[in-house]
Amino acid sequence: MAKLPIITLPDPLLRRESAAVERVDDELQRLIEDMLETMYDAPGIGLAAIQVAVPRRLFVVDIATGDEPKSPIAMINPEIVEVIGEDLRSHEEGCLSIPEVYAEIERPNAVRVRYIDRNGQPAELLAEGLMATVVQHEYDHLNGKLFIDFLSRLKRDRIIKKMTKQKARESDPARV
Repeated sequence: MAKLPIITLPDPLLRRESAAVERVDDELQRLIEDMLETMYDAPGIGLAAIQVAVPRRLFVVDIATGDEPKSPIAMINPEIVEVIGEDLRSHEEGCLSIPEVYAEIERPNAVRVRYIDRNGQPAELLAEGLMATVVQHEYDHLNGKLFIDFLSRLKRDRIIKKMTKQKARESDPARV
């Protein structure tokens, strides 16, 4: 296993729609393991393949906290097939690709998602609460959408400008 570099805003790859995974093989299994190691190390509770510069429809999630045993899930070619009910949930979201930025985002409280599991088998999950939020957040990544897209244009533009300046400083420390 290896920790992978996480790409950050304003990297244009984050706005790219990811392509379907064509086969579940040893290479994909390695990617899943590397993504889990990267996510746990960050630390995070979800990570899409596009965030490690792999534009494929895959993400990993684990919302276990504290002393709870790890319970990672890999979702390959996920599809949100149903929003359950009309209840919305507000949650302060962050993103490993937009470090140190957090915002209250409102999303459906429950969704049904179909996917292929890491063994290549069809699976379905009724995600509720935090799991629903994480699934929707990571699913958005696969479509080139970021949580800041739910903010006002002014707030979103400020965050993008800040991240762009930060990236420029990192690539050219002499630049202020």
